[in-house]
Amino acid sequence: MQPVGKYGQEDAKKAIFKRFLEEKTMGGLMITEPDYGSDALSMQTSYNENSKHAHIKGTKHWAGLTGWADFWLLTARQQTESGNLQRDIDFFICDVNAPGQQIVVEEFYENLGLYMIPYGRNLIDVKIPLGYKLQPHSTGVKMMLDLLHRSRMQFPGMGMGFIQRMLDEAIEHCQQRFVGGKSLFEYDQVQQRLSKLQASYTVCSAMCANSSEKAGIDVDLVPHGMEANAVKSVITDLMQEAAQSLVQLVGAKAYRINHIGGRGTADSRPFQIFEGSNDILYAQISEGLIKLMKRAKENNLYQFLKEFDLSDKASEYLKEMTNFNLDFQMQQRKLVELGKVVGRVISMNQVLDLAKKGFREDLIEGGITMLKQDISKLISAFSFNNKTDVIEGYQENSSWLNFVKA
Repeated sequence: MQPVGKYGQEDAKKAIFKRFLEEKTMGGLMITEPDYGSDALSMQTSYNENSKHAHIKGTKHWAGLTGWADFWLLTARQQTESGNLQRDIDFFICDVNAPGQQIVVEEFYENLGLYMIPYGRNLIDVKIPLGYKLQPHSTGVKMMLDLLHRSRMQFPGMGMGFIQRMLDEAIEHCQQRFVGGKSLFEYDQVQQRLSKLQASYTVCSAMCANSSEKAGIDVDLVPHGMEANAVKSVITDLMQEAAQSLVQLVGAKAYRINHIGGRGTADSRPFQIFEGSNDILYAQISEGLIKLMKRAKENNLYQFLKEFDLSDKASEYLKEMTNFNLDFQMQQRKLVELGKVVGRVISMNQVLDLAKKGFREDLIEGGITMLKQDISKLISAFSFNNKTDVIEGYQENSSWLNFVKA
């Protein structure tokens, strides 16, 4: 609804909003293709236009609400007269109940989690009226970035309810479960897990407050990729860690398909992949950071962070850990590791912003402590020189049975 509201043509908006309000219709987004998952700019779904319609053909998969949604936002690239596809991307609103706009579901996937949301592979061969084409303010690629960055900035809204549920379930269980004559709640390791769950709740609260101020529909989020990527990747990591902690605290009972811990572990995992794999997003955070540092002619990480608006408040808490020079020519694995660090620095900055608004001091302190500990561990990993590669044909001379006495 947000992309339609911002980029849709007036007649299309009126018709679609009316149906959403009165008929309880649902809508989804189709970007991903079987052969071009993370490489969205190389998508092969194409379209040709005449005076009235755009004829779109291609295959999409992993679209939430496959087979259920009444409307789809379809992405495609225009085909030139020579048969090549233009680089830019266009969005179309497909009404599956309209003539010539039916989408064929070739296969429903058997999801490991998120059972309430069907996914599958969809065959696209539809004719969309040109009035249902979204109108970018500049280019289609920038429109897609605005859409994706806004979605990533809104992830904490989902994470808030999820993490709070994991936290509440964990506290209740540990208070009621007795082992060795005392409740689990009294054990130090249990307190460590619970305190990290509570700190994740605080970090997510800070992200929600930040996004509510920055990610409105009227804001152009194209330039805010680093912050959007940090928010999405960090909060989805915290969601998965929260579910894993609940399972560990509850024990075997939580390893059931009908327990909130087991379900939460499976259901939160795909969000570390969907809407940008976290490994890729962390690498992009580092690439963006390096580009800004080069522009500022600064290679000391701390010196840059203390002047950067997304990290200026957090930098003083991390001076000892971040006061080193970066080698801008680093391996991809190091880009990912550095991105994890920077993502949590940005998160700490948001927690400190929340503190200024009057949020509970003890929760703020817990959130900062957790982030400092995580950043310390991640910087240690980043500093460690690891250039190991996979050994192909590793089976040769590597069976342990050959090295024991008969």
